[in-house]
Amino acid sequence: MKLSFKLAHADRTETADVDITTCIVAGWAGRDLDAIEHHIQELAELGVPRPSAVPLYYRIASNQLTQDAQVEVVGDGSSGEAEVFIFSRQGETLVSLASDHTDRKLEAHSVALSKQLCVKPVAREAWAYGEVADYWDELVLRSWIEEDGKTVLYQEGELALLRPPLELVQGHFGREAIPEHCGMTCGTVAAIGGIRSAPSFTMELFDPRRKRSIKHGYTLKILPEIA
Repeated sequence: MKLSFKLAHADRTETADVDITTCIVAGWAGRDLDAIEHHIQELAELGVPRPSAVPLYYRIASNQLTQDAQVEVVGDGSSGEAEVFIFSRQGETLVSLASDHTDRKLEAHSVALSKQLCVKPVAREAWAYGEVADYWDELVLRSWIEEDGKTVLYQEGELALLRPPLELVQGHFGREAIPEHCGMTCGTVAAIGGIRSAPSFTMELFDPRRKRSIKHGYTLKILPEIA
């Protein structure tokens, strides 16, 4: 899938075009085992079985990646999750933001299928990983949903809660550098008030040192479930 990013360096901005042919979702990627257990129990309330291992890597069709502002989903039982999206271009590791949008009804049957069914919205901005690596844990993931006509904070947490991205890359690819044409989402933080669907989802990766953000939002076009 061809994606285009505005790549913001400390001293310049350029366009980065990449062709992602392999997409991996790293699930259960928290550092704190108690926090992982909280997320497992959060999903268990929706009937989702416990994972066989942590972290767990799910292969997603690369054509599920999209940078559109509106995405189509089947039925009203899906929801987003803000995650760091890591990839490379010409040997340089880059960082952006993606939503591991998931069908929660199907998740009770198969976590892998529930992730593979849904498109994965990706932001249009990126940073060089090397510019934030030294203070990676200070970066903040946030998301908001539309609920009862209001914008509600849905997720918030520092990346210190999650495993370092290159550790996840090592765990799946057997090397610390993510291969060219590969993209990986790197885990999420807990939903405030529990996982739930919403007609719109906005996410942010905030850099507190440089006072900058990568943001992306999208709305859902819900297709009918036909029996």
